[in-house]
Amino acid sequence: MKRFYKTAGVGPAVDGAGWSVLLDGKAIRTPAKAALVVPTRALAEAIAEEWAAQSGNVKPASMPLMRLACTAIDRVAPQMAEVIAEIAGFGRSDLLCYRAEGPRELVERQVELWQPWLDWAAERLGARLLTTRGVSPVEQPPEALAALRASVEAFDAFHLTGLHGLVTGYGSLVLGLAVMKAALSPELAWQAAQCDETYQEERWGSDAEALARRRGLKADIDATHRFVAVLKG
Repeated sequence: MKRFYKTAGVGPAVDGAGWSVLLDGKAIRTPAKAALVVPTRALAEAIAEEWAAQSGNVKPASMPLMRLACTAIDRVAPQMAEVIAEIAGFGRSDLLCYRAEGPRELVERQVELWQPWLDWAAERLGARLLTTRGVSPVEQPPEALAALRASVEAFDAFHLTGLHGLVTGYGSLVLGLAVMKAALSPELAWQAAQCDETYQEERWGSDAEALARRRGLKADIDATHRFVAVLKG
């Protein structure tokens, strides 16, 4: 659709709880027609900046924060239990638990990048996960899975939306929780999540398709990191 507004700004929500994004002074709604009310002014301002940056045709793909906010309101909030179960389920097959059998350099790199965060999960979250070699599944202790689920359940709909994006992007619930709890930087989390891919690229090189896929994933994760950051206000 063509840009139909002159100005994009923010204002307090009608009920005073949260912030609205305003186009020509009118509060916008989500695709499901719900009021787009976000918890922090910083997030509302960041979304307004996305709208202000549109010229000619409005391109939703260029507004990732708007998309994530709408997801939180339209899809996550109405089905919190299902989303919590989906995210917590990543603990059963967390990337960090599946180690290579070789070569030694890769094995050592995985230990260096991954083991500190499994140790962190055991110490800080009470979730001591087991590791295995190769792709054979390992059954995780029920008490560890319960502890991970408890950590996921502590988040509201907006933070769950951010966590979901990080966990699916990393392939690791542990890395996602560590970033959400500010124990791990986004840069180091990406490095850990891409450990295997980086090693293979160093050894064999990369093709254009694989490189484009990684860049697309990195862009999505970067947008999610920003979404989580502005949720802090």
